[in-house]
Amino acid sequence: MALASRLWRFRPSGRNAAPGLGLPRRVTGGRGTCMQGRSGSEVAAEFWLTGRARAGHRGTQVIGNPPTFKRSLIFSALSYLGFETYQLLSSAAVVYATAKVFRVEEILQQADYLYESGETAKLYQLLIQYKESEDAELLWRLARASRDVAQLSGTSEAEKKVLVYEALEYAKRALEKNEASFAAHKWYAICISDVGDYEGIKAKIANAYVIKEHFEKAIELNPKDATSIHLMGVWCYTFAEMPWYQRRIANMLFAAPPSSTYEEALGYFQRAEQGKTYLKLQNKKLAAFWLLKAKDYPAHTQEDKQIQAEAAQLLTGFSGKN
Repeated sequence: MALASRLWRFRPSGRNAAPGLGLPRRVTGGRGTCMQGRSGSEVAAEFWLTGRARAGHRGTQVIGNPPTFKRSLIFSALSYLGFETYQLLSSAAVVYATAKVFRVEEILQQADYLYESGETAKLYQLLIQYKESEDAELLWRLARASRDVAQLSGTSEAEKKVLVYEALEYAKRALEKNEASFAAHKWYAICISDVGDYEGIKAKIANAYVIKEHFEKAIELNPKDATSIHLMGVWCYTFAEMPWYQRRIANMLFAAPPSSTYEEALGYFQRAEQGKTYLKLQNKKLAAFWLLKAKDYPAHTQEDKQIQAEAAQLLTGFSGKN
């Protein structure tokens, strides 16, 4: 339509019009004018090929300057082709983006299935393929898987250290990609705690503030996440029973060293359905109840199994005192 309009602009008028040219009459439509029965491109081609031959006067050009018009025609055709290509590429991009989303969801489903099945090594092998991913959900799962492999009995001390630091890097990237992810905050805190085992007491105490901050943020984002609540209780419990020499070091290094109480820890353990702290508070009946729940909780990782064993051992000692 735009091409046909351009042709009319170049059409000679009055007595200088070429006789016998026989231009089709215009048909007025809803959005402009067009050539009746013929497309604009067909008319344009015929004008260019036969315009000068049909012109009765030597100095008269039917359609303005032919080279200029030819360039315009070619440009219009290329523009149209470019637009068609753009549409195809845009459609392909949408399809690719949609497929990518579905692909990520599929990977996450596989990862969650392997985690629930306790397939730690297989889970790590699946997720490590996507270590360059920009998806926070993939990254924090990879951080968790890396840490779980580090906890396996068959992992050497050298491999464990590498995995612990890699896990922290994945968790950090997950947090950078999505600060609203409670799981990213939780695993970042856990991984920082693990790294502290390799960096000395000073770094471990300094990291305690960061760990607490991210556990609290995880709980704020998801108040129902039992793991974050339980680990916040562990944090409180750890600093409530901090050995005197560590407390002295903390006082020397920091103006306000981290501290907590058994009562504060108990509040978190109550929410997380864990009970180790009840022994410290001499609440034996409730301690037995929560320790039984901990012992019977399904174990998905090596660490879960260690917690179960600890709960069973505490229950054995607890029963012997009654």
